[in-house]
Amino acid sequence: MTQEQDTTGTTAPAPPTTAGRARHAEVEEHWQEVWETLGVFRARDDGSGERRYLLTMFPYPSGDLHMGHAEVFALEDVVARYWRQLGHDVLNPIGWDSFGLPAENAAIRRDEHPEVFTETNIATQARSIRRYGVSFDWSRRLQTSDPAFMRWPQWLFVRLVERGLAYRATAPVNWCPQDGTVLAHEQVVGGVCERCGTPVVRRDLTQWFLRITDYADRLVDDMDALEGHWPQKVLAMQRHWIGRSAGAQVDFAVVDGADARGSRTPPRGGPRTVSAFTTRPETLFGVTFLAVAPDADVARELCAPEHAEALEAYRAASLTLSDIDRQATSREKTGVFLGAWVEHPATGEPLPVWAADHVLPGYASGIVMGVPAHDERDQAFADRHGLAVRPVLTTAPGDGTSPARDVVVHSDGGGLTLDGLSPAEAAARATTWLSAQGRGGPQVVHRLRDWLVSRQRFWGAPVPIVHCAACGEVPVPDDELPVRLPDLRGEALAPRGVSPLAGAEDWVRTTCPRCGREARRDTDTLDTFVDSSWYFLRYCSPGHTDGPFDPEAVRRWMPVAQYVGGVEHAVLHLLYSRFVTKVLHDMGLVDVVEPFAPCSTRGR
Repeated sequence: MTQEQDTTGTTAPAPPTTAGRARHAEVEEHWQEVWETLGVFRARDDGSGERRYLLTMFPYPSGDLHMGHAEVFALEDVVARYWRQLGHDVLNPIGWDSFGLPAENAAIRRDEHPEVFTETNIATQARSIRRYGVSFDWSRRLQTSDPAFMRWPQWLFVRLVERGLAYRATAPVNWCPQDGTVLAHEQVVGGVCERCGTPVVRRDLTQWFLRITDYADRLVDDMDALEGHWPQKVLAMQRHWIGRSAGAQVDFAVVDGADARGSRTPPRGGPRTVSAFTTRPETLFGVTFLAVAPDADVARELCAPEHAEALEAYRAASLTLSDIDRQATSREKTGVFLGAWVEHPATGEPLPVWAADHVLPGYASGIVMGVPAHDERDQAFADRHGLAVRPVLTTAPGDGTSPARDVVVHSDGGGLTLDGLSPAEAAARATTWLSAQGRGGPQVVHRLRDWLVSRQRFWGAPVPIVHCAACGEVPVPDDELPVRLPDLRGEALAPRGVSPLAGAEDWVRTTCPRCGREARRDTDTLDTFVDSSWYFLRYCSPGHTDGPFDPEAVRRWMPVAQYVGGVEHAVLHLLYSRFVTKVLHDMGLVDVVEPFAPCSTRGR
């Protein structure tokens, strides 16, 4: 064969040979040029074939490719070539998740700008991918550090602010001392930073959050449509992380500390009622104490002055532990008595209130009922601190034809009787009674917490917010996006507990878009997962300038017909992508509510 020709008549040169033998490196380069010239791997997008969108999770440019990339690329390339043989119009793009810590840390060591390290590694990976022979459509190539891309995650953030889905708050956060930045809960694995392996500590910081919890039920319910298309392990991991639990809210009146001696005088100051969540309302009569997260605001509000010093010391100690460490079953169940008492809603019995670090502040109200007779963790806490244990469940014998069953006994008070009922019957009756008495009722809570997106690092998209003394937090106008990064290098990039951008005073000083007065830019950058939560939509129209993507192009190509990547992103990237897609659907910008139809993952 001396030439290669496509259907339009474009001709490519013949491959080089020497004495009838091919020179392999040059042959490889030759055919790469042929494929590029003829556009054999480009999506036609002209209606000439059934459209199939195939996607691989795009790589970080932290070095050259590794075997993990090779596995994923090989799997998806087999599918791409098969679909093309069937006559399908295949969109198979490639790009780079080019913001993030690896480039920044390398730049600090080398005294150079992170962009230099990033661009060098992208060029290296691109060459390796081409040599690997993967049939990507290079015409749609993108990278998230490109200002043409960076504009749009900032645009998306402003839309989230406008819809009340982005907010700034002071809260205990996960802090990586090595990387000098906060981490989302999903980025803490086994108590350490998923990026560098450093033990994570807790700090109180003012940060930007996205209200992913507003979509918790939809994120769970919509997984029903993914059954049979996503790996069961991935679906199970997401359901576990969201952690939807149905139960009851129980309201407890706060009473004076003298309550233990019979007084019913309400306390001076502080809350008069606190609420606890339980998944087992049938054990209501087995409650012997309340446990409060030490880092929840309500712990300080309930604490008696003579116990405040002990609470603060305990709170500080709890902030050094990760959520996983705090809830580990093997840990001794520590706690501090708050000098506070509440009244049992049915019996009127005084119950002590303790701060316990195994309770997390973001779960429901940050208060749980202590039922030591029927919960191993509560039993360990009660044993450690000498608290009462009151069994209220027993097993009734069968009648010879039916098996024994659990029933509720020793449960009568306040007009509520549960004796002889099964746990399910007792739970329903107790919940109904609580509602009728105005002392609680049915409640659904989630383990999922809002997505923390602030990062105190340089190499990322700046948060597009201006802080004005008169106007407050003001989004940067769309026509001023993207907010670009200043030129910082070397030691100016070093982690310092706040963002390196805070030191770029000329960049920080600006004017308020509303009133024109002097103002200051937000100095945090956005988590890189904000970029990857929607990048697959940009591939549908990478050159679009009137928005993050062309809605018509997205309607033609979405959802992704096959997504291939690592199982390590089962909770982080996939969950965030599902959330953002649902938000964009609610905004009327996309038709789909789930971005990825079939999804394949490699790894354990």
